[in-house]
Amino acid sequence: MSSTSEVALCNLLYRYAELMDLGQFEALAELFERARIRMGGREPREVEGRQLLEIWRDQVILYPCGTPRTRHVVTNPIIELDEAAGRARVRSAYTVYQATDELPLQVIALGRYHDEFERYDGSWHFVFRDYSMLDLAGELRYHLRSAVPP
Repeated sequence: MSSTSEVALCNLLYRYAELMDLGQFEALAELFERARIRMGGREPREVEGRQLLEIWRDQVILYPCGTPRTRHVVTNPIIELDEAAGRARVRSAYTVYQATDELPLQVIALGRYHDEFERYDGSWHFVFRDYSMLDLAGELRYHLRSAVPP
């Protein structure tokens, strides 16, 4: 049986996917306003959560419909919850599907998220995300403006 906190934590994972697929980057950045983010790539680095807004605006291709024409599916959450301390760690997997006028429906990315959360004023918030664990990359040129390094 899931606890209220476990449901809330999963809902944050799913809200991230929903907002990304809707292209609602400002609302998405608000989810991470208290977080540090580990970024991968040629020069791994950490950024503050609100910096993600500019990264998404710069990198994610939005189509005339206002969305990236993707479906981010987050699965297999493994929750390590310390209810008394108001802290949690969650490991999950993601699959990104995309279809555009030029690209038939297909998987374009598989990876993992390692997230940390803290509870403030009764609500759970992201405080860390490892955004660097892209395990398999497919055809990303219709989703991102620059190539994702191996």
